[in-house]
Parts: sequence; structure tokens; C-alpha cells
Amino acid sequence: MKNLKNILVIVILTITAFNCKNETQPEIKTVETATEVKKVELDPNATYAKAEFKIEGMTCAMGCAKTIEKKMAKMEGVKSATVDFERELAMVEYDEAKVTHESLKNTVTGVSDTYSVKNMNTVEHFSKAEKQ
Repeated sequence: MKNLKNILVIVILTITAFNCKNETQPEIKTVETATEVKKVELDPNATYAKAEFKIEGMTCAMGCAKTIEKKMAKMEGVKSATVDFERELAMVEYDEAKVTHESLKNTVTGVSDTYSVKNMNTVEHFSKAEKQ
């Protein structure tokens, strides 16, 4: 009986030792994805204007501000769009023939009904962030 217990212990230890060394490695698969980069061509003869406006209702920099910024940047006729979450300020450079203040406002409020646009002004130069 004692020999049977010893043999069982040796078998269990042997199985455990060999099972730990035979860990399988995760399978790595490479999947090609198609990425489409939309190159926006700007009209060199266009008249570009700059607008600044407050966006109220944003709660985070990555979710809210970046989403609004991307939506405005994708608009036809928008040369650049930046949203400063800290100052609740959007700065957009756009083709006056293709983009209006109303279309900018509709794009922002179209992202979420919690956002509201205030004090939209056409400016010569964008305001600088205040140094702290």
C-alpha cells in the first residue's frame, strides 16, 4: 500500500511538471485592413475666414472635444479645426463660400444635443491660450 502511494505521488508530480512546461503560446495572426485616407484638396483661390466660438456642455477632452474637432475638420471647406476643452473654445478656419456660421453650429449640435454654441465671431487671428 505504501509503494502504491509513492508511485501515485511520483506520477502526479511527473504529470504536473511536464504539463507546466508545455504551455501553448498564443497564436498570432496578421490581418490586413484597408484604411482609406481622405485627402482634402483646398481651393487656392478660396477666401478663408477664421471663426472662434464657445462650446458649452463638454464634459471631457478626449470624448467630447476631440469628437467635435474631428466632425468639424471633416466638413467640406474646413481647412482646420481645433477645440480647446479647457477654455471651451473652438477655432475653425474655413472657406467662406462653402461653410457658414450656421453650418458650423449645426455640426457641433449634431454631435450631441448637450452641446451649445455661444458667441460665434469671425476673427483675424485666433486667440492664444492664457499662460498660467
